[in-house]
Amino acid sequence: MKTDRLTSCKSVALVSTPWPLYSRPSIQIAALKAYLRSQYPDLTVEAYHIYLKVAQTIGYKVYHEVSERTWLAETVYAALLYPKRFESIKKLFCRGSRENPHLRKVEFEKLIRQVQMVSNSFIDHTQWRNFRLAGFSVCLCQLTSALYFIRRIKAKYPRLPIVIGGSGLSADASANLIAAFPEIDFVITGEGELPLSRLVGYLRDTPIPQGHPPISGVVSAPSVKNNYPVTLSQLDDLSRLPPPDYGDYFDLLKTFNARHHFFPTLPMEISRGCWWGKNSRKGKHTGCAFCNLNLQWDGYRVKSPDQIVKEVDHLTTKHKSLSVAFMDNLVPLRQSAKIFGGLSELNKDFHIFCEIRATTPRPVLVDMKRAGVREIQIGIEALSTRLLKKLKKGTTTIQNLEIMKNCEELGLRNSSNLISQFPGSDSEDVAETLRNLAFVLSFRPIRMVDFWLGIGSPVWQNPQAYGLQSVYNHYNWNIIFPPQITRSIGFMIQSYRGDLVRQKKLWNPVKQKVRDWEKKYAERHKGSESLPILSYRDGRDFLIIKQKQLKVEPITHRLLDTSREIYLFCVRHRSLQSIHHRFPHLGEEKVRPFLKLMVEKKLMFEENDRYLSLAVPIRR
Repeated sequence: MKTDRLTSCKSVALVSTPWPLYSRPSIQIAALKAYLRSQYPDLTVEAYHIYLKVAQTIGYKVYHEVSERTWLAETVYAALLYPKRFESIKKLFCRGSRENPHLRKVEFEKLIRQVQMVSNSFIDHTQWRNFRLAGFSVCLCQLTSALYFIRRIKAKYPRLPIVIGGSGLSADASANLIAAFPEIDFVITGEGELPLSRLVGYLRDTPIPQGHPPISGVVSAPSVKNNYPVTLSQLDDLSRLPPPDYGDYFDLLKTFNARHHFFPTLPMEISRGCWWGKNSRKGKHTGCAFCNLNLQWDGYRVKSPDQIVKEVDHLTTKHKSLSVAFMDNLVPLRQSAKIFGGLSELNKDFHIFCEIRATTPRPVLVDMKRAGVREIQIGIEALSTRLLKKLKKGTTTIQNLEIMKNCEELGLRNSSNLISQFPGSDSEDVAETLRNLAFVLSFRPIRMVDFWLGIGSPVWQNPQAYGLQSVYNHYNWNIIFPPQITRSIGFMIQSYRGDLVRQKKLWNPVKQKVRDWEKKYAERHKGSESLPILSYRDGRDFLIIKQKQLKVEPITHRLLDTSREIYLFCVRHRSLQSIHHRFPHLGEEKVRPFLKLMVEKKLMFEENDRYLSLAVPIRR
């Protein structure tokens, strides 16, 4: 006889459903598990990284390709949630996958069967009656999968309280989410540690909860009914956070056969929030116009360098993995010397990924490289200073070129983006981008991405300022969910009525030039001697600059004496005034023609009377 009798609150389940990157444990549920255990030593917390089991079942390559595309990821469990919408959902999947060679041959029906089998097996064989609370993390690409698991679990165990939270949910959508999906008992808005731990404590003290729990950061059906305000509650000091507990992920990985084994990347945190946009919730938004990554946080907090270094050392030693990905929006510049200096002193051959601003100085990049940073994502976003102002990046094109050059010199893989079709961008922005692209062809190409409207971003908050007539849920949500759902919930990915058609046409030449850049960069780096495309050798009183060409001999240039000194002085971008100050014996009639010649030959870049030498040294 089936029973849904629940235990006292000594056991909690935390679940991360598809589609996070399979090669990383979920830092969301791992951090929550560690914090709950620190607050309640007698509490059993099971963290289920079920997405890893799904990846092993359908194949890592297929999983990866699906997880990289939001609409593909959301269609899979949408087809299980709403079987009557199967055909239209299938069309959306097929439309999104036809350009992908790894997914073109994937049979959607077979994929659904595989995913359903492994998901239902997990649901059916987990002893949910042993838990007093089940929590689900919802970040990017996890909405429909989490809802599928919640709906099936709740059907079997209707008295099991379900809580949901994560960066994939906006605070404004919490009330409507509970109304649309009554299987959800609680929604946590913002950071999870304090609200979840207090909710666990409340359930321990209140075996049969009545009404809304008096906990900041928690939304429930009674709070929605009584129109209580939605609030945030977060730690004021990140030193109170223990290291994330990844044990459950690695235990699951050990059960796989040798063919499915791999070395995972460990997600880590240095900070929460964004120091560039840290005042976004307390007044005027100071961050990037397109960004909605910090809706779950209020302000900016950072761990101490000692805590960061100890956590990295502890977790890499415990799990015997040297790949680390810092999940911060931006690595804090002020603490970076101590952080990366401390990591260097560990004498471990790390492979580290992190995100940084374009203003990061070269000495900091050197420290990062020495510590084991191998790949970085820089907030470049545009190669037009005019457009960068519209994006509210607080940077310039010449700064972007300088850090791209520094990455080329130091061998740091730059996996940054260029945003196209930003609302309000115009032909002058495009023309400036095309002109400036001619100066970056010797550097690693960066990826072109179309602008997408995120709920809560400055553009979404003030659409008229960016020329938008209206904003609304992206059309694809109407395919995934029934009309009554899409009418009541504001989803993270939005769309708008404005100049989208014009923007697509406007940015086509840039997209073509970036494709050519990618192709030519790859061709120029073929062969055993993969030297920089634009490089120099220093002869102490002369300089030889070499430009690699396609299918012809390289072009070489020799700079003598003062010409060499000026070129080396501008390895950092310098104003014309500082150049005159450094070389007072040279008049403007001599300096300007030389600088102009260097720019014409694409050996230097000029912006607003500031100059940057583009060649990188062969000797590092």
